[in-house]
Amino acid sequence: MKIETADIWKKHYSEIYFFILKKVKDEEATREIIQNAFLKIHQKINTLKDSEKVRAWVFTIVRNEIANHYHLTSKAVHHNPRYEISSTNDGHQEFCCFDRFVTNLPQAYKEAIHLVYLQGKTQRAAAEELGISLANVKARIRRAKSLLIHNFNECCKFEINVAGKLTGDSNCSICE
Repeated sequence: MKIETADIWKKHYSEIYFFILKKVKDEEATREIIQNAFLKIHQKINTLKDSEKVRAWVFTIVRNEIANHYHLTSKAVHHNPRYEISSTNDGHQEFCCFDRFVTNLPQAYKEAIHLVYLQGKTQRAAAEELGISLANVKARIRRAKSLLIHNFNECCKFEINVAGKLTGDSNCSICE
């Protein structure tokens, strides 16, 4: 039995759409990922060996496209002038406490943050440079982020919104 892309679309579109949306939590990204996934499905449909396993095959492609999306967005640096870090004569910046918070991190966390976020290396490359496992780098970054969030909350009265973003106005005696 020959399977057509249109048949897959009709049968699985809704399930795929909500699966992607649940993973990326962004409708525009979901539409882009689903478009790329169905393009690959259409291009590779002749490689499907068992029509009984079409759903598993489709979801493998979808998962790969989600991974590609995260891989591409993790390398993109979005410029927002409001959060631009620019040094001044007195060492303060838009988030004047940020440098202090990073400097005060434990050395292991500071190295991981510096390599990944300030030098733009991948977590895997940072792990190789530090001579530790990828899981260890991820754990260090997670712990460093937790400390940074705590410091911003305590010192500057910033908060994390429902989307996980740092929000609020600085109310820090050092910042003012």
